[in-house]
Amino acid sequence: MSKPVVLIAEQLSPATIDALGPDFDVRHVDGTDRPALLAALADARAVLVRSATRIDAEALAAAPDLKVVARAGVGLDNVDIKAATAQGVMVVNAPTSNVISAAELTVGHILSLARRIPAAHASLAAGQWKRSAFTGVELFEKTVGIFGLGRIGALVAERLRAFGVRVVGYDPYVTPARAQQLGVELLAFDEVLRQSDAITVHMPKTPETTGMIGAEQLGLMKPSAYVVNVARGGLIDEDALFTALTTGVVAGAGLDVFTTEPPAADSVAARLVALPHVVATPHLGASTEEAQEKAGVSVARSVKLALEGDLVPDAVNVAGGVIDPFVRPGIALVEQLGQFFTALAHGALTSLDIEVRGELAAYDVSVYRLAALKGIFTNIVSENVSYVNAPLFAEQRGIEVRLIVEAESPLYRNITVLRGTLSDGTVLTVAGTLAGTRMIPKVVGINGYDIEVAIARHHLVMRYADRPGIVAIYGKHLGDADINIEALQVAQPDSTGRALSVLTVDSPVPDEILDEMRRATGADLFRQIDITGS
Repeated sequence: MSKPVVLIAEQLSPATIDALGPDFDVRHVDGTDRPALLAALADARAVLVRSATRIDAEALAAAPDLKVVARAGVGLDNVDIKAATAQGVMVVNAPTSNVISAAELTVGHILSLARRIPAAHASLAAGQWKRSAFTGVELFEKTVGIFGLGRIGALVAERLRAFGVRVVGYDPYVTPARAQQLGVELLAFDEVLRQSDAITVHMPKTPETTGMIGAEQLGLMKPSAYVVNVARGGLIDEDALFTALTTGVVAGAGLDVFTTEPPAADSVAARLVALPHVVATPHLGASTEEAQEKAGVSVARSVKLALEGDLVPDAVNVAGGVIDPFVRPGIALVEQLGQFFTALAHGALTSLDIEVRGELAAYDVSVYRLAALKGIFTNIVSENVSYVNAPLFAEQRGIEVRLIVEAESPLYRNITVLRGTLSDGTVLTVAGTLAGTRMIPKVVGINGYDIEVAIARHHLVMRYADRPGIVAIYGKHLGDADINIEALQVAQPDSTGRALSVLTVDSPVPDEILDEMRRATGADLFRQIDITGS
């Protein structure tokens, strides 16, 4: 019997090959040579890539036997996950392989700015000896602000404490107890900016965080402060940063990521890099030998699990494995409920119950616990979230998680409820089910309100005092903004007379329109919800 073919499309470490073991026919191809790649995929069961090889619908169509695509790294921009899922191909990555490397590079940027190391080196290399021109500052007893206290942000905090730094931070999803464990003083967003001698951003890139540090925010900072971004391009408004640096609003910046990579020669990013008080690197956060080896070994192990039919924790789409076919369709639903839950939450989560009720009680639904946590953390941490690291994020934040399975389900054949307690004691619930023969994922309950809304890309959720004409109020605001309401559900008012509306809209709603709608409706709950992957 022939061995399964595992195709390696880019240079990976010898340890990656060793981790695959002797049970596979390991072949190599240059993934950037498109004709060669397509030909080599014809009998491949798995393909391992880094960032240069594109695995899109065309490549997947050329691989009828393919079971798994493995990206030896964090990002998945070069893999068409939707096309892979449609073809039943599992996609895996190495979500935790680069966290130490990224944290160390962040500290390196801060030190380089504080001691002006790159500029001093360039001057010396040019034959000059100008010691007084490169007087720097110590980190000792300075204040460094961290936006985002996930895995990387926490590692940065840990390393900075060794310098005698006061570490402050902002992360709306981290409890005070967790911040205390990290040695971080939680402050309001603006206060972190005002008090910090340097800030570093470790947030995911979402519509809410894109441009989170703009002209207004930079204007709150000390003129002597530094700005560092080793997370995602676009979190800091590059135009605003260039203006702030050239007008003395802030003292310097350390940048490893850019809105467009590589930056075009005539772009504002290129002008930023040319400034003497900017330290820039070409997206080197994961570029260490250790990170690359960890990534290769991690995905090699995932490939082995996938081809042996086992559950693969690092799978981003859980296509395959030992999950029962009756259970598998609910995984995406539970992930989406997790995203819905996070968008509705107004504070840090302290405990979470995942309640699965109905016929599913007869099956192993333990993967729903992982799916719920993956959904909850998808848009609130800077790292890629997978089934293996989502429980770690919960553990780090001190969140108690329970999976409750019961056969009784009076209203639905199957229903999954996420019930969480927030740091202020508020209990938040979101319920969902798969409806009809097409198994359409729907939200069927929010905080005790009964609704039935198909999960889509963009939603608005609002709660307000029920009164005539209110639908016309928010309908007019959206209509004036040329935003179409694709669906609308209004739940019956509760005992206080407040109704809940859930709207499905065809595009994101600008912040200024949201503010107008909130004021016009008098809503005490108003959230825009963007569901990734729907």
